[in-house]
Amino acid sequence: MMIPDLHFLLLLLRLSINQFVRRWSKPAPGLLAVGTLADLTRSRTDLVVENAMLRQQLIILNRQVQRPRLTNHDRFRLVVLARFTSFWQQALHIVQPDTLLHWQRELFRIYWRHKSKTNQHKPHIAPETIALIKQLAQENRLWGAERIRGELLKLGIKVSKRTIQRYLPKKRCKASQTWATFLKNHAAEIWACDFTVVHDLFFRPTYIFLIIELQSRRIIHSAVTLSPTDAWTAQQLREATPWGQAPKYLLHDRDRKYGRIFAAVAASSRIKVLRTPIQAPKANAVCERIIGSLKREYLDHMLIWHRSQVHQLVKEYAEYYNRARPHQGIHQRIPERYDRSQLTRAICAQARITSTPVLGGLHHHYHCTPRLN
Repeated sequence: MMIPDLHFLLLLLRLSINQFVRRWSKPAPGLLAVGTLADLTRSRTDLVVENAMLRQQLIILNRQVQRPRLTNHDRFRLVVLARFTSFWQQALHIVQPDTLLHWQRELFRIYWRHKSKTNQHKPHIAPETIALIKQLAQENRLWGAERIRGELLKLGIKVSKRTIQRYLPKKRCKASQTWATFLKNHAAEIWACDFTVVHDLFFRPTYIFLIIELQSRRIIHSAVTLSPTDAWTAQQLREATPWGQAPKYLLHDRDRKYGRIFAAVAASSRIKVLRTPIQAPKANAVCERIIGSLKREYLDHMLIWHRSQVHQLVKEYAEYYNRARPHQGIHQRIPERYDRSQLTRAICAQARITSTPVLGGLHHHYHCTPRLN
């Protein structure tokens, strides 16, 4: 058996060592720390050549990849590495230097937020008091923190001014009351009126005029005509206000049907007329809602032949609307029983519920009748 040459053995050993060093100095992707330690054992020439090769590969990748996806860990590493060299702007290829500076500011913001974070303590006042403060601020736009504090003291609740300011809305509305607030505060003294039109089987228009009370949603007066005029509308106002039974305010739009004769009749009854803004149907929203209910719940399901039929249909719906139909705007109460208390469940449990068809069977009226022993 021949003994290998010593020179040949040394050559094999050297090749094995070089392969081992190359495998060790080329770590797996993502092991940044291992790669950095491996670079410490390499010569300057190797590092320069490797940087040139990596730079050329980045140039090639930039031609194909328009916007690489970076994770938060990638951003953190780039920010940290940029602190150890003054040539970090020249070393960036896949992101702009301004982007790296933005990441650094975001990192500092997260750090400072975590450092200045304090333990959040539960409020020392009851949740009911907090809800009451918000309610007072919402219902009284003219009140400030000190005024609310005085009202709470009157109720026996002691809260500091600064605590009240903490729970007030950040952006409070203006001190002047809104149109909705005005209508809510004066609903008992306001009537509203409006016109609507329906077409018969031969496409002839028929005009319906309604006057309602805002607080109870009660239909005060209804009328039907083929040609509404200022004089006709004024006559309807006279019929709706007999024996001085008139509201303080009357709300209507800027239609020409409300002319000088109508204004004179309103003034003689000491009614202050409120005109809605131009192209603002929401200013008379309650009346618009009632007209919509009249059409959706009844008139849209009928074939209309002439004016007398429309008059009879509107009269039937007004009676059903005032006497039997609950309304969401007044907490499911009935207009003609607005000031009375509703029947309790105990009373209805001892009575029999009777159903009566109304409006041609489209709707039914349910009421309690006493049981016969």
